[in-house]
Amino acid sequence: MSLLHIDSIRKIFPDKQLLTDVFITCKSGEIVGLLGRNGSGKSTLLKIIFGSIPAENKFVRIDEKVLKGVADTRNLIKYLPQDNFLPDHTKVKTIISLFCHKKNAEKIKNYSHIRPLLNRTSKQLSSGEKRLIEVLLIVFSNAKFILIDEPFNGIAPVYKDDIKAMIREQSEHKGFIITDHDYKNITGIATKTILLHDGGTKQISDKDELKHWGYIPGTA
Repeated sequence: MSLLHIDSIRKIFPDKQLLTDVFITCKSGEIVGLLGRNGSGKSTLLKIIFGSIPAENKFVRIDEKVLKGVADTRNLIKYLPQDNFLPDHTKVKTIISLFCHKKNAEKIKNYSHIRPLLNRTSKQLSSGEKRLIEVLLIVFSNAKFILIDEPFNGIAPVYKDDIKAMIREQSEHKGFIITDHDYKNITGIATKTILLHDGGTKQISDKDELKHWGYIPGTA
């Protein structure tokens, strides 16, 4: 079992201090749901953990290895941003084979919703189809920890339950940190839920605590 330890994250922008001493842990087998209002710093935090943007202060470690930048995360952390990253003119089957090891590539190619897309290029896909493929590429990567920023955004309802099932399957030997603007997508699969609030973190045990911190209305 591996442990991702995130501590003392502090991020300041010219107009505000966005994150203040953020602390999160994620173990193999855990799915950590990261919630927060728009602008609370969820995407920024994932990028800091991954190493793609700097922070005024941070401590990120997997087991005994301290991670200081993207180069240190190789084969340890994969990150799915909100922006599309598939190359436009490459066939889907080629992208999958290049991105994943053979066993996992075959799993993705045999997925019923992916098979009809294999001979299309990324440019020929709808935005929802692109997002589905991107999510699966990251979920089935060989990294120990997976950071996913709003995986269900733009995804057709028919795909959502399948994606959740695949995340649960892969979490048997990986750790996940997942954000989404709809808390129901997160609380449905998370083994631990964290709320970003006023720059810090609150561990959430139930919906009443989300109401208490003002994340959802008291009548929801």
